[in-house]
Amino acid sequence: MARQTRDIPLFAHAAQRRSAAIEPLAARMRPRSLEEFVGQEHVLSPGSVLERAIRADAVPSMVLWGPPGAGKTTLALLIAAATRAAFASLSAVASGVADLRKAVGDARERWQTEQRRTILFVDEVHRFNKAQQDVILPHVEDGTVVFIGATTENPSFEVNAPLLSRARVFRFEPLTDAQVRALAERALTDEERGVGAAKAHLDEPAWELLLIAAGGDARVALNAVELAAQAAQPGEDGVRRVDRALMEGVLQRRAPSYDKAGDSHYDTISAFIKSMRDSDPDAAIYWLVRMIEAGEDPLFIARRIVILAAEDVGLADPQALPVAVAAQQAVHFIGMPEGAIPLAEATVYMATAPKSNSAYAALNAAREEVRTGREYPVPLHLRNAVTGLMRRMGYGEGYRYAHDYEGHFAGQQDLPPEIAGKRFYEPSGEGYERQVRERAEARRRKAQEDGQTEG
Repeated sequence: MARQTRDIPLFAHAAQRRSAAIEPLAARMRPRSLEEFVGQEHVLSPGSVLERAIRADAVPSMVLWGPPGAGKTTLALLIAAATRAAFASLSAVASGVADLRKAVGDARERWQTEQRRTILFVDEVHRFNKAQQDVILPHVEDGTVVFIGATTENPSFEVNAPLLSRARVFRFEPLTDAQVRALAERALTDEERGVGAAKAHLDEPAWELLLIAAGGDARVALNAVELAAQAAQPGEDGVRRVDRALMEGVLQRRAPSYDKAGDSHYDTISAFIKSMRDSDPDAAIYWLVRMIEAGEDPLFIARRIVILAAEDVGLADPQALPVAVAAQQAVHFIGMPEGAIPLAEATVYMATAPKSNSAYAALNAAREEVRTGREYPVPLHLRNAVTGLMRRMGYGEGYRYAHDYEGHFAGQQDLPPEIAGKRFYEPSGEGYERQVRERAEARRRKAQEDGQTEG
């Protein structure tokens, strides 16, 4: 069933009612009280706003945002257990508008007959479209339901603004290694819900590998512990010893926590670009590999390198853009996995190149002038005189051909006279642009000496 409604008194005995053979260890070991909850102290510490609201049975609508395995669903269940509210659970992956309307209808009837509130929990709420989220909105507003949404994606982008404005957002962080280990050790010793009966023991190298693979995700760690406890052979003393080799077999290769349409995608590409901009080749290569290993589109990566070459390296190294474009063409030509090599070369080149955003700044400055200023006519001396009438009207009159002058510089004014002397491009002193700046300054001095420019 997509929809599940629970009465609170039954929740406390959920573990006994369910079949241990069906539920994975991570589900069986869910905390049964707020005191057992591990992590997210910034949200749920004693005396915090949320903790006091739960104790007072005055829970507001909220969105729990954070990575997988950080405790979002667990906290929603604990809130249900700690309050008098009924608990209706929906998964946005499997539910639709009909399920939402049914849950809301049940909540309204429950309030009318029992004067009892309903917590409507929507897991993976970011998977609901705008129309589905709109179904919830009026019922949150009139108090028919208390909405709790759980999401791994940034709610600013994935939850409708009207619904988000009626909910508190609580940001969950990945669990620390110490917290993950505490949860796993609890499972290893718990004979009722955990794997304590198996008498499994992890050596330190196995713990180290497990914690790295879990990456702050309690679900990954607990399910790996369960499989390791089952796979280990008991010794003469009955203890099942789990070493690093066995843990490697249990874990195999961890799939990167990366959603090409979600926060991980945007956060990682942001880190990649900023590392190149900060001239940090080690960090840039690291983030590049993170994206490649996660299956990111290599042409997407190449396009970002091309943009950075023009925006951030710019004229400090004019070869950066050809290098970036060559990398894009190489990846398109040879494909992956070999395409990672030109991507790595371009990444290191961009990270170690001198930086200048002067061309990008000039573009923005000129764009601002064009968009907000007047549309001045092209000066007559810059217009082509292709007919006799045009010549008689002064088109092209007084134009100086740059190659006829010393240094191929005529020193004439090419901006409209209304904005003569205005500077959009200011060359930096980095790399090749040091020469550009010296030439530009020399030409401006000459133009001023010749009385051809203003300012």
